[in-house]
Amino acid sequence: MDSSLLKRWLAAIAWLALVSYTVLFSPADDPQTLDLIRRLSLGQWQGINPLIVALFNAMGLWPLLYGPLLLIDGHQRGWRAWPFAIASFGAGAFALLPYFVFRPLQPGVEPATWPPFLQKLDRRWLALPLAVAIALLGALALQGDPADFVQQFQSSRFIHVMTLDFVCLTLLFPVLLLEDAYRRSDRRRFWAWIGFLPLLGAVIYQGWRFPLPTAKPLSASDEATAAAIS
Repeated sequence: MDSSLLKRWLAAIAWLALVSYTVLFSPADDPQTLDLIRRLSLGQWQGINPLIVALFNAMGLWPLLYGPLLLIDGHQRGWRAWPFAIASFGAGAFALLPYFVFRPLQPGVEPATWPPFLQKLDRRWLALPLAVAIALLGALALQGDPADFVQQFQSSRFIHVMTLDFVCLTLLFPVLLLEDAYRRSDRRRFWAWIGFLPLLGAVIYQGWRFPLPTAKPLSASDEATAAAIS
C-alpha cells in the first residue's frame, strides 16, 4: 500500500477511535467543568492543580506549532489547511486528524515562491518565544500534584479527554515534521526521534530546520530545450 494512503487510513482510524472513546468510555461530565474552563481561560488559577494549568496552556501552544507546517503543507497540496489550523485551537487532534484524512494524497510541485505570510511564519527566531513559554509551563508542571491529577483524570471527562488529546497531538506531530523535513531536503535521521518530545521537539525543529525550498525558474536555454522536446 502506498505510504500516503496508509497515513490516510491510520489517521481515519485514529480519528474514529478518539471520537468513539470520548463518547463511549471517557468519565462522566463533571458539573464543575464549565467553571473550571472559565477560570483556566481567565487566569484565575488559585486552587487549581498546576499540572492541569500547564496542560491547559500547553494545548494552546500546539496549534501555534502545528499551524505553520499545516499551512505550508496545504499550500503545496492545493488544499485549504487554515480551517483545520483554526479549529485546532478549540478541538485539538479532533480537528487536525481530519486534515490528514481528507488532504490530497500526494503533494504538488514546489512553488517558485512561497506566499509572504508563509515566509514570515517560517522564521527560525519564532521558536524562541515558544521555547520560553514551554520552559515556563514545565516549571509550572513541576509544582503540580501528580496524585491529584491522576484522580481528576479518572473522574473528570474534561481532564481525561484533554490529556488524551495532548498525547494524540504529540504522536501525530512527527508525521508532519518528517514530511516537512523531506520537503526541505533535510534527511537528518534524528528528527524522527526529536519529533516525539512533547512540544519541545517541535520547537527544536522550528529553530534548526532547513529553509523552504523554491522551484528554480527555467532559463531561456532550458525553455528552448523543453520546447524542442515537446
